[in-house]
This record gives sequence, C-alpha cells and structure tokens, in this order.
Amino acid sequence: MDYAARTSVEVAGIASMATRQILARLATQFERDTGCRAAITSVGGVEAARRVQAGEAFDFVVLASDAIDRLAAEGCVDALSRVDIARSHVAIAVAAGAPLPDVRSEDAVRDAILRVGRIGYSTGPSGTHLKRLFARWGIADAIASRIVQAPPGVPVGTLIANGDVELGFQQLSELLHVPGIDIVGPLPPAIQIVTVFSAATCRAMREHQATARFLAFLASPRADDVKREYGMEPA
Repeated sequence: MDYAARTSVEVAGIASMATRQILARLATQFERDTGCRAAITSVGGVEAARRVQAGEAFDFVVLASDAIDRLAAEGCVDALSRVDIARSHVAIAVAAGAPLPDVRSEDAVRDAILRVGRIGYSTGPSGTHLKRLFARWGIADAIASRIVQAPPGVPVGTLIANGDVELGFQQLSELLHVPGIDIVGPLPPAIQIVTVFSAATCRAMREHQATARFLAFLASPRADDVKREYGMEPA
C-alpha cells in the first residue's frame, strides 16, 4: 500500500466498545502516515448495528463477525468489503486488591461464580456466552438475582471498580487499563470463546477510496503490535 500520497480526506466509522482503544490508536497512526483522518464513534455493539441499519452516514463499521454477517445479509454493508481485524478472548476481573479466585478450570470458574456475590457481564458476545454457560451448568435461576448486566457502552470493569459487582467477565481488551480492578486471567480453554472482530463498508459510505485504504491498513501487519498491546491478536 502506498502511504506516500497524503490526503486531507476524513472517513467516518462506528464500532463496538471492545475495539475502541485499538481503533483510536490505529486511526492516529493512519492519519500520521497518510493525512487521512478516521473519526470513529464507539458505542455498544447493539446500538452500532442499529445505527448502521438505520442508514446513518458512516463509511465503515467494526463489530463482531456474526454481527457483520447479519448486516451483510440485510444489505446494510458490503459483504465483499469485509476484512477480519482481530481475535479477542474473554477474561475475568475483580476489584483491585481483592482475593483472586481460582479460574484454572471450568469447575473452578463455576464454583467461583456460585460463591461470589454480584456477577457482571456485558451485552456483547462475552455476555451472551456467559448466559449460555450458566444455562448449561444449570445455575441460571440460582444466580439470577446476583447478575448485573452492564448497560450498553459501559465497561464491566467500571462496575467492578465502583463496587457494583465482585466478579466481572468481558473481552480482555475492555478490562485492560481500567483503574481499580485486577485481571484474574482468561477463561480456561474448555469454556473460552474467541470473538473475531471484522470491518466492512456501509451502504451509506461516501469516501470509497479512503475507506478501502483504512480497512486494508486495519487488517495489515502494520497494525499487529497495537492489537496485541490492547489484549487482542491479529485475525
């Protein structure tokens, strides 16, 4: 890709909160290299998809791959433009200084959930995964009164730091660098879920060439170090 030709064009995107820090850093790097600014709105994933469906003026969207697939099926994004950007794992956190529970196995995680007070998870893919686990373990009804689901766009780490929950689950990228919490570790392999985050151009896209360049940059090796710094792996 030729980064020598600089431009003052701006592209507009919308994304879920999980990729907020990564995209902010990469947008800065892209602007420095090309002169093209990427303005990215980060909101809850459900809200981001709704706004793309409504035809808001975004050039691109970054969401979990299954959400991108649904938007493509509805004709809201161009399926041929899709690029996979990063792979993300779910992690577990507690308040800073709190005892760290054993999370080395599926049984250990289940036992920790049964022993703890309030449990927090998000409205995103990690939250959906946790609800399925609770149902599979047969504990959904027993812990229902202790579940706190973070409102869209609110990090689970904030709920932990504020004392609203004692044990929280979310994408590692969203728990990293949150003050007032300690990350216990990832979900163990037997119950881990890997979410692939993808980007695609929107039906309402205006800046075709610049948007294509930005999405290619997001999927390129030049972006890999930033993804790792914020708890994800290149896709």
